Amino acid sequence: MSVQAPPAPTVRAETPGVWERANKATLAMAGVTVVLFAAFGIASDNFLTFGNMSNLATQVAITLIVAVAMTFVITTGQIDLSVGSTVAFVAVLTAEMLRAGWDSSLVIVAALLAGLFWGAVNGYLSAYHRIPPFIVTLATMSVIRGLAQLWTEGFSVPIDARLYVAEIGRAEFLGFSALAWIALGTVVIGAVLLSKTRFGTYVNGIGSQEESVRRAGVNTNRIKMAALMLTGLAAGVAGLLTAARLGSGSANSAQAFELTVIAAVVLGGTDLFGGRGTMTGTVIGAVITGVIANGLTLLGVSPFLTPIVTGLVLLAAIWINLRGHGLAELGAHLMGRGRGRDRAKEPA
Repeated sequence: MSVQAPPAPTVRAETPGVWERANKATLAMAGVTVVLFAAFGIASDNFLTFGNMSNLATQVAITLIVAVAMTFVITTGQIDLSVGSTVAFVAVLTAEMLRAGWDSSLVIVAALLAGLFWGAVNGYLSAYHRIPPFIVTLATMSVIRGLAQLWTEGFSVPIDARLYVAEIGRAEFLGFSALAWIALGTVVIGAVLLSKTRFGTYVNGIGSQEESVRRAGVNTNRIKMAALMLTGLAAGVAGLLTAARLGSGSANSAQAFELTVIAAVVLGGTDLFGGRGTMTGTVIGAVITGVIANGLTLLGVSPFLTPIVTGLVLLAAIWINLRGHGLAELGAHLMGRGRGRDRAKEPA
């Protein structure tokens, strides 16, 4: 006589809730942003005015354009320290070409190609020659700015205010500068690339499990090189817009710019070691860096204090970033306790 074993119990997989799926570091920085706006709004009567918000959007624009591209680089587990030097080089290139009589349309194309070229150099050396991106971009950071300084001998190159490129820096639409609108368009493009395309899927996969992605037939070297080319292109755009806004090109511009960009990306919740990128978080991080500088300026605080505060905020962001799992476990524990209490109140 055979005895049938009882059927195995059915295990229902629970769909992760909103809290489990949310990026905890991004949520934390969103809260910090609200607190900063409230604090500076109370401390300064001019902070929350439309004029200052428009000015803040312009100040954040250059950082945000490059930070969008840097999100792809950091998500793949890489870093690019040369973006500040590329901005300065392209700004000088733009000013020198305009002074030489080149047409503005050709200058714009040349500026973008110059940024793309330096990004390709970084990508090729790091992806195909296995030199760590930190070392490659640290070296090119010095080379690129050195070339710009050698070219101009340290002098600023003025741009004729009547030229089209200069007019871009002064143009406005609906009360906001052209730079702010260009930054907004860059964010939209970056968000679509990261979340809606195969390229974005590969970028996230390489940052978390590069070997698995490679074994699936993806050319990971090409993706990593493309990510660094994106930062080069974005730095080219930023260099062109910097020259347009300031009305000159200087080899000494964008000093320590790369730190501000990296701070914006990491502040927003993109994993410093790759595998998790968030474009929404990058916007939040860029806004935080801009709000700190803008708010302290309105309060009459010494400009030398701004980098100190930004550095401290970056340290705090990295601390939160590295402890994202701990925040997730804490949140899940609290949410779990809340659900447990709700269940206990339900009638039997």
